[in-house]
Amino acid sequence: MRSRLVSTAATALIGAGLFGAAACSGGSGTSGAPFPSRPQSSVSPSASPTPTQPPKPPPSLPRGGRLIFPNFRVVAYYGGSDGPGLGVLGQGTPDQAAAAVERTAGLYAFAGRPVQPALELITTVALAYPGPDGIYTSRGDPAAVQRYLTAARAHKELLVLDFQPGQGDFLTQIKRFEAFVSQPDVGIAIDPEWHMRPGQIPGTVFGSSTAASINEVSAYLRGIVIKYRLPQKLFIVHQFQEAMLPDRPLILARSGLATVFHADGNADPRTKVQVYNALAFPGPPFARGFKLFFTRDTPLMTPQQTMAITPQPDLVTYQ
Repeated sequence: MRSRLVSTAATALIGAGLFGAAACSGGSGTSGAPFPSRPQSSVSPSASPTPTQPPKPPPSLPRGGRLIFPNFRVVAYYGGSDGPGLGVLGQGTPDQAAAAVERTAGLYAFAGRPVQPALELITTVALAYPGPDGIYTSRGDPAAVQRYLTAARAHKELLVLDFQPGQGDFLTQIKRFEAFVSQPDVGIAIDPEWHMRPGQIPGTVFGSSTAASINEVSAYLRGIVIKYRLPQKLFIVHQFQEAMLPDRPLILARSGLATVFHADGNADPRTKVQVYNALAFPGPPFARGFKLFFTRDTPLMTPQQTMAITPQPDLVTYQ
């Protein structure tokens, strides 16, 4: 999501719905590219494990282990695959983005945790027109997802698929990419800003999501984790206004998921920190995220300034 600041009073920004706005962009078409294969069962269906055929260990995270938080701090680059209009990912090739976020992630090594770099790819894009399904969103491009997954794996990074459902729903879109979701190094992000009610047009109003719809997604992801014996899966919920998550206390923390409430919005450093604090994200088992904008923040906060925030964010995203 891309945001602009129209007031500097953080409390008023959140309550009045004036913090952050984003421009819509056209989405990608559907591709016939094959999905990656799902993780294979560790035991052959025709034979039980024997001393000479031990079961395979469950898959690990790209940089080892099976827990994202609190073992790692995640530093991510965010954007679409169709150019720089939606974020930093589109400024070059997927491999260039993976190399760049690895360099930026290294700047956070001083803060006391190993750093796990990630690429957050806008997979479906909210549209200002009905789109292919009449619900004001693109369908997403599996071929683009595969390109970024290949690059992420070459650099031992996570790939996070970000969904903007327009007048549709998150779970329907996410299930369309289940062959990717079932991979051990693929997480999910959802954008309530771009979840519209019937009759609402993306870009003209800010959307919202209920706890019930978010719990529906997390239950599905939890089932995927169990089925494929996956490591903890990153699950990001973006927010920059209280109204975007009107019943946030009812959102469930599910075992197997690293659920992050993520503060969005571009501004000067003081206002960004005020908004982060005013959103009052819950602590563990939930994690906290903070977004930085390379060209829209005035000025861009340094890693040292970002890590001086209390409580420290577990996830830092650059757009």
